[in-house]
Amino acid sequence: MIKRELYLNQIRHLFGSDFIKVIVGLRRCGKTSLLKSIIGELQDNGVKKENIIYISFELVQYKNIFNAHQLDELILKLVEGLEGKIYLLFDEIQQVEFWEKSINSYQASFDCDIYITGSNSKLLSNELATLLSGRYVKINLYPFSFAEILQYKQEINGLKLNEMNLKELFNEYLLFGGMPGLLPIKDESTKINILHDIYDSIVINDVLSRYKINEIDLFMRFSYYLMNSTGQTFSKTSITNYLKNENKKTSRNTISNFTKYLEDSLFCKKVMRQDILGKKLLKTEEKYYLADQGFHHALVDNNSDWLGRILENVVYNELIRRGYSVKIGKIKNKEIDFVCEKQDNKIYVQVAYLLSTPETIEREFSPLFDVPDKYRAYVLSMDEVNLSEGGIIHKNIIDFLLDYEI
Repeated sequence: MIKRELYLNQIRHLFGSDFIKVIVGLRRCGKTSLLKSIIGELQDNGVKKENIIYISFELVQYKNIFNAHQLDELILKLVEGLEGKIYLLFDEIQQVEFWEKSINSYQASFDCDIYITGSNSKLLSNELATLLSGRYVKINLYPFSFAEILQYKQEINGLKLNEMNLKELFNEYLLFGGMPGLLPIKDESTKINILHDIYDSIVINDVLSRYKINEIDLFMRFSYYLMNSTGQTFSKTSITNYLKNENKKTSRNTISNFTKYLEDSLFCKKVMRQDILGKKLLKTEEKYYLADQGFHHALVDNNSDWLGRILENVVYNELIRRGYSVKIGKIKNKEIDFVCEKQDNKIYVQVAYLLSTPETIEREFSPLFDVPDKYRAYVLSMDEVNLSEGGIIHKNIIDFLLDYEI
């Protein structure tokens, strides 16, 4: 597997520190591989192998560790007789009940450096501050970016990139996304089956097993609707009416709960709408984007038939991967796809498939001309001709995905 430098760069300067490193990501997005990269770097830095304790709660030897007491017994046995700093790495720790009590006690009891990963709401920021007494650093891990796909193809498959296979790889990325387990697979139907399996594991392990959902079929239909609505304005009234037409009665409160469950499983993200001129968050008309566009292709419809929305999903994921806080912009009666902020930097981004007509160019550029501030604005599309105008930068989407200066 490749080294994921975007994340390792966030972690290296924390090696040996007292902060608990919390790696949070969707199931099967590469958390285990990242932990193994960390182990390799620790050993390269001179840490003795016996001082590195790696425990995956999905491995058979640890499958009977269900609670903090059992975990404590195991750790006390493993650290006995060790000298120097101990490095503790726990993979999918949310499977252990009251794990946070153990983690806090290890910090107080041992000279240790702790890394944990997890896949659901127990490791989201609003709970971590309480669970870990504030002494943690969170690293959000995402499926492979397009740049990482290319890195894999070059380093693992020995592929030499050229203009033709770059476009082919991008088209493949649009369809199947960036879940790491798909990369060695060539057969398309197998890739679809793997994405189905990942989705099932998310629903079963991170939703149905955690929350009391009596109407499972209702939840599955709702999940389908949300996936099919990626990049579109999401209305609790419209989903209620859709389910009613499917002979499934529900309530706005149930819909709110279902969306929260899927968010907490890290399967999707909600993006709020912001009035750019009034600088207020709007309480309605939010949108949802999938953690990986491959799920839409595998579970809903051919991504090739929905290129505008899928490209928007790809760009959104790239922006949050780069650390931007993202909102939808409303200015007068127009919309800006993404208003992105990071530290003291802000950018505006419009996404389109092709700027093929004067009307399309007007639709994408005019909201950006209305923005009163002077921050950079981009229009991203698959066009290969530079259509920048009036200080608004037009960029090919592939070029954007490979340009980390933005």
